[in-house]
Amino acid sequence: MEERDPLAAARQRMVEEQLAGRDIIDRRVLDAMRAVPRDVFVPSDMAHLAYADAPLPIGFRQTISQPYIVALMIQLACLKGEETVLEVGTGSGYQAAILARLARQVYSVEYIPELAQGARQVLQRLGVTNVEVVVGDGSRGLPEHAPYDAILVAAAAPRAPEPLKEQLADTGFLILPVGGRDGQILERWRRRGESTTRERITGVAFVPLCGELGWEAADGPFGW
Repeated sequence: MEERDPLAAARQRMVEEQLAGRDIIDRRVLDAMRAVPRDVFVPSDMAHLAYADAPLPIGFRQTISQPYIVALMIQLACLKGEETVLEVGTGSGYQAAILARLARQVYSVEYIPELAQGARQVLQRLGVTNVEVVVGDGSRGLPEHAPYDAILVAAAAPRAPEPLKEQLADTGFLILPVGGRDGQILERWRRRGESTTRERITGVAFVPLCGELGWEAADGPFGW
């Protein structure tokens, strides 16, 4: 019989070697990463590289994050299945598709309209119904649907934007990379009542966050 998913074996190896073989231990995260086909979220001429241990370009100077980083950020959010999640930086839609399997509702904000439309099309093709992709300035969050049990930012900010902290539900997590062109630190903020606390997790490298509270394209440290 012809193989219905020729990249299924590569996806399984990705999960076992790049994720479970490191420090991704949340079984729900591992199962979601095993189920969602990353290859449909990358340009067709790069599908054979979809399960490599690296980010890949998706156009407009943006990337789809390394699988391990996607899994790590989602694991840090400690999702149980009933949460409302905000994603800042839809990109290809891959992380939103993973989140859709792990939370009740996902709102995803993308600065670049063409990427937002492409992500909507792929998510619809996969039958994902609990993700709403919005075009806008994600650095300011999406207050109309707040509070959020988790906020994940898939682009580097100069600092954690205050509106994102304010839109967290009590005990909610904000996970984002903070830093400049030469690298960032992945941070996890947690809201408890009126205060927030910060953990610094690990070094990462992301494209810059666009928007009012991100890096300005013309004169930011990324040299755009």
